[in-house]
Amino acid sequence: MLDPDVRRVLDGTSIAHLATVLPDGSPHTVPLWIGSHGDRIVFLTGPHSRKARNLRRDPRMALSIAPVDNPFTPVVIRGRVVEWLEGDDAAWEIIDRISTKYTGAPYPRREERIVAVVEPERQTVGVG
Repeated sequence: MLDPDVRRVLDGTSIAHLATVLPDGSPHTVPLWIGSHGDRIVFLTGPHSRKARNLRRDPRMALSIAPVDNPFTPVVIRGRVVEWLEGDDAAWEIIDRISTKYTGAPYPRREERIVAVVEPERQTVGVG
């Protein structure tokens, strides 16, 4: 279940920072667009991106988000990728929804994209 304060940030336009684990065990972080889908967290990526490769090998991840409206009340989420959506209408519906939220337009179809579906295991709002 997503905390209502976490959902509000996920449904806004704050940029999240995703942390994954590289093959040698070191951390890898990247900024990304993010959203919610039911009680799960979703983000889009390329199917062969470093983050996708990391998460297919080890689905554990963490997100850090400084909300646009209050960056001093950060949101931190730990969880794991439990599903990948790719090449179907369900994936593109989510991709377009996230893209429209951030850019005002659907995502261009010139690049292959997939959706990572994250089951949150720990959610923290504010310093804690």
